[in-house]
Amino acid sequence: MKKLLLFFLTVTVLFSCTQKKRREPLKPDWTLYRKAYLFLYGHIDSAFYYFNRVTSESKDSLQVAMAYNVMASIQSDAGDHYGAQESLTLSLKFLNEANPKDHSCLANDYNELGMNSVDLKNYDAAISYYGNALRFTTDSSFIPVIVNNQAFAFQKRKDYTRALQLYHKLLAKSEKKGSAYTRILTNQATTKWLQGPAYNPAPELHRALNIRQGEQDQWGENSSYINLANYYLHSRPDSALFYARKMYAVATLLKSPDDQLEALQTLVKVAPPREAREYAIRFQEQNDSLQTARNAAKNQFALIRYDSEKNKIDNLKLQKENTEKKYQLIKQSILLYSALFVLATGSTITVFWYRKRKIRLQLEAENTIRENRLKLSQKIHDVVANGLYVIMAEVENAAEVRKEALLDKIEVLYDKSRDISYEEIVSPEQDFPASTADLLKSFATAETRVVFSGNDQALWSDVPGPVKQELQPILQELMVNMKKHSRAANAAIKFSKDNNHLLITYTDDGIGMPQDLQPGNGLTSTGNRIKKLNGTLSFAANGAKGLRVQIIIPIA
Repeated sequence: MKKLLLFFLTVTVLFSCTQKKRREPLKPDWTLYRKAYLFLYGHIDSAFYYFNRVTSESKDSLQVAMAYNVMASIQSDAGDHYGAQESLTLSLKFLNEANPKDHSCLANDYNELGMNSVDLKNYDAAISYYGNALRFTTDSSFIPVIVNNQAFAFQKRKDYTRALQLYHKLLAKSEKKGSAYTRILTNQATTKWLQGPAYNPAPELHRALNIRQGEQDQWGENSSYINLANYYLHSRPDSALFYARKMYAVATLLKSPDDQLEALQTLVKVAPPREAREYAIRFQEQNDSLQTARNAAKNQFALIRYDSEKNKIDNLKLQKENTEKKYQLIKQSILLYSALFVLATGSTITVFWYRKRKIRLQLEAENTIRENRLKLSQKIHDVVANGLYVIMAEVENAAEVRKEALLDKIEVLYDKSRDISYEEIVSPEQDFPASTADLLKSFATAETRVVFSGNDQALWSDVPGPVKQELQPILQELMVNMKKHSRAANAAIKFSKDNNHLLITYTDDGIGMPQDLQPGNGLTSTGNRIKKLNGTLSFAANGAKGLRVQIIIPIA
């Protein structure tokens, strides 16, 4: 019975597709769908597999909905009613009730949901589903099928009056021939008997059987035999045995395991004891075999769906990875071109800045030289010239020149002139790295080794003249203190630049700096010179012993 409904459903769906094709050319590719349909009779697992592929690969919503509908029929026929309901629910999601082209598939979905609900004994839901199916069909050959199914649901719900009303309407409109007529006639007779056990349905059941035999409708014969067997079960067990054997033979020929089991159940009840025992054993074996096959089918359907979903997820992950790779490539290209643009712009700005800075430093150096010359000439004039002038005046005007006093005044003038000579003026043209090296080397002895690094022209080329002018006294003071107080065997001076700052790091392995040390004039003067350059001076221990001094001076 189930396969008959499946066949009818599939033909109806395909017929609607054919009609659509006659009205307008189909844009979707139906190759995969037709391939799935070819496997429908004989290779159900392959048919399910390809219909499932249709649901994943097709871009046409109606084609996807139809594929889910047929998959549900396959699952229902295999006893997987819950799986069938899931497939039908998915089918409905791809359909639009406002689109007339989708109505045929909607009617099939609701009809199939009704049949599944009957199998699950949910008769109220089945009646509602059949009502929805009738809303979406105008097919005169499909309407009687749906109404008959709805009447059967009323019968199962024991609402015999409503069922008989529907059967009566159907018979009034049916020709007295064909499978539809015999099905309705059989169901009506059975319902009348269920409503009133005194009613004799045998004449109508036999009439339906005769029509079916004449039309060689074996599925119809199978239905008639079970209804006759059930009717005669208690009143005429021998007749019930006869029709149950007939049903079992036809069900075996049709390879309908459900009908075979139903026939065996009846045979167990009415057959002689020895024969009934054999039927009972056969029933158990076939039932176990059927349940095993259905469980295997359910698992196989679930596995096919799982593999399909897994492949879909894997494809989505692959697409995501490809998209991310493309994004990274685009991002890298943007960053590369941005970096090149920034580098080019920065290089241009740097060149202009460097030239401007070089001109500024050159002007500053020239101004420094002029200022130093003017300052020096003023001091020589004020100290030496004026001093000599005073002495000459005294000698010239004094009546008597005392040798001792004159010598004292000359000594004072000598001291003042010597003080002027100590203020060494550094010229930008002077070889500053060489003079710095000579200064540091002069403090090296057999007991103390002095090393230095970074003292090259590239380092000092960007250092302003005023900074250089102050550096040599600062270095000289550091080295004098090293000589006097450190007792160091090794002293190292490192010159470097970092972020427009000049870094001078002095380290030695001497006794270090006492905590209670009070800075003298030399250190105070050195600190003042560094402060004047907006620099910083810091002292720290160098490991277990020794001293570390760091000087940082901005040069930009």
